[in-house]
Amino acid sequence: MPASWVVHEMETVHLNDRRLNARLVEVLSQLADQPAASIPTACGGHAEMTAAYRLFDNEKATFEQILRAHSDATRRRIAAHPVILLVQDTTEVDVTRPEQQVVGAGPLDGQARHGALLHVMHAFAPDGTPLGTISGVAWARADGIHCASLTRSERASMPIEDKESHRWVEMLRCAAQEAQHAPSAQLICVADSESDIYEVLAEGSAEPRPVDWIVRACQNRALQSQKGLENSEKHIREHLLNQPVLFTHCIHVRGRKAKIACETRGRRQPRQSREAKVAVRAARVALRPPWRGDRRLPEVSINVVLVREIDPPANDEPVEWILLTSLPVDRADAVRRIIQYYCARWMIELFFRVLKSGCRVEERRFEHIDRLLSCVAVYLIVAWRTLYVCRLGRANPSLNCEAVFDPAEWKSVWTVIRRAELPTQPPTLDVMIRMVAQLGGYVPRKRGHPPGPQTVWIGLQRTHDFALCWRTFGPGSTDQPKLV
Repeated sequence: MPASWVVHEMETVHLNDRRLNARLVEVLSQLADQPAASIPTACGGHAEMTAAYRLFDNEKATFEQILRAHSDATRRRIAAHPVILLVQDTTEVDVTRPEQQVVGAGPLDGQARHGALLHVMHAFAPDGTPLGTISGVAWARADGIHCASLTRSERASMPIEDKESHRWVEMLRCAAQEAQHAPSAQLICVADSESDIYEVLAEGSAEPRPVDWIVRACQNRALQSQKGLENSEKHIREHLLNQPVLFTHCIHVRGRKAKIACETRGRRQPRQSREAKVAVRAARVALRPPWRGDRRLPEVSINVVLVREIDPPANDEPVEWILLTSLPVDRADAVRRIIQYYCARWMIELFFRVLKSGCRVEERRFEHIDRLLSCVAVYLIVAWRTLYVCRLGRANPSLNCEAVFDPAEWKSVWTVIRRAELPTQPPTLDVMIRMVAQLGGYVPRKRGHPPGPQTVWIGLQRTHDFALCWRTFGPGSTDQPKLV
């Protein structure tokens, strides 16, 4: 039997074939029970494995069609929140293997690595709780076609519609359409510095504006010439540094290692994890449109927030964010919310980590990239569910655990972990998730951090096994095998 949450999530699945719909529900349930296992192991039998591979090979079960029902369920969850962050980002699905050439896989960086690119827009509550992937596209580059191989002037002369970067504009338009499904919610698109493209800013500033947006700046853009601006304030950063400090703020800075030994860019330098005190400034600016060979871009006025670290450690690069936004910056509390919203963007990086490390999508063995991408669509739902369970316990710790877990799941885990009689009432969600995480290696401490997604996804696999045994052999089971 498919898990109850899978049936609810796939309520609107429509692959133009009832048997195919049922097969997708069954395969999703199997892969969700054991996300890190191989497909043959997760399916549990030759017939089930064959059915799963036939599903991914079916021309009706495309990446977009499989994801559609999950997007419908995500819209239902969005409707229950007053503010929604639509975070978009791109990740690589690397299938470079010396022993196998995946048909249809394209270059990722020159000809050294091959695979596909995945760009998703995922909905999050402001506290970081994932609500689901609202839209996504996946594609493989054609061999020999990559903007990195073009000169700067050649790239500049290309229409944006012919560039991969147009996906940022398309997703912003998609977000505007989603606003029609949630008229009572404020939708805010959040993206990292890769989306700092003038066409994106122009698209987001056009009226009427159904969604707001926050983009981290990648470049120090030029300002329109106007009275009151000194020569030293012709660009965003210099103008902001001359603004008064609105407030200081403490943020947690995640440590990182340099990906390239000879990296010279400041924002790519290695740094230590730390609590950083930052000064915050804000202003409204008018941007000077860049040149485009095929069109004249409109002038755009936007709000800008500068977050800069005060007294960084010696020999460490200071933290500095320039956030471009449509949200108001006329009050300190409004600026503070902008920073909090952008900090939640990190959750999509965690989502991709669950997808790759927890669900191991890059290790799936398919002969053709289209079949792999159909499989990736299923694992996007699995990754959401894993992260959702992990974060929901933090956002609603006192919630009854049966809102997420079946009775067989919490009862079997309680018996294994606590080795005590079952309570008369189900435990809270926080207690249950900590017990599940203990099955994955989490060590509970009085003042320790809550469990992370890795211990949760490992624990959920063992929870499935314990629940299966509980239904078969546990108290009240009606299908216990008879001894002969």
